[in-house]
Amino acid sequence: MSRFLLAATLLCAALSPPFSPALGADLTALETRWLGAAFPVLQYARAQALPLDIIVQPRARPDDVPMAMGFDRGRCKLVLSLRGNPAAEAQLAGVPPAAQAELIEAMAAHELGHCWRYAHGAWHALPAGFVEVGMERALDPAMLALSKALRQTRREEGYADLVALAWTRRRHPDDYARVHAWLARLRQGERSGQTLAHDGHDTRAWVALAQDGKRFGTAARPFEDALPLWREGLMQVE
Repeated sequence: MSRFLLAATLLCAALSPPFSPALGADLTALETRWLGAAFPVLQYARAQALPLDIIVQPRARPDDVPMAMGFDRGRCKLVLSLRGNPAAEAQLAGVPPAAQAELIEAMAAHELGHCWRYAHGAWHALPAGFVEVGMERALDPAMLALSKALRQTRREEGYADLVALAWTRRRHPDDYARVHAWLARLRQGERSGQTLAHDGHDTRAWVALAQDGKRFGTAARPFEDALPLWREGLMQVE
């Protein structure tokens, strides 16, 4: 088996459900279920002309998350690592199967937020009016570089969480409170016992701001809807 089941063919299949018989033989039932749940997000990515490819790993590596976004030569790579991954659905623990699709869809929208930033040349860039003040001090330059990298990761993760919630508010307004509560528990759980001030995935400030879905903007796309709350969160955590 090749290392990856790649992009163009799989993306076409994902955007034309049900999946073709040929690809259905290559995909597991779990992969088919996740791609099916993510279908509205993938369809929207194509409508927005985002340079998105899908990669399904034939075997997950240790510590792989089930869905992640990578970048290569100007293109976004949505990577599914479900095969051989004992923690593939740990984020869905305790959620009845019938209520999981909206959560997987929100995960996909989160990753699409990353792709949007990358494709528009804004990756790790602060919004207008914000500057990197560089007030941290450390004897080891490597520690300063690590702190900056974690800060940048946290900003991007905060933005992507808001895109996921903005997406849910538009597409599944009746499920918004449930999806928000799940994400809040997920972020709180990931941070339990951790004291690092600039932990890269500590998005609790942004998630808390979005408890009331009405606080999102009314722009045409979730990427713009997320911006006001993202800026507000930056004021709190920077």
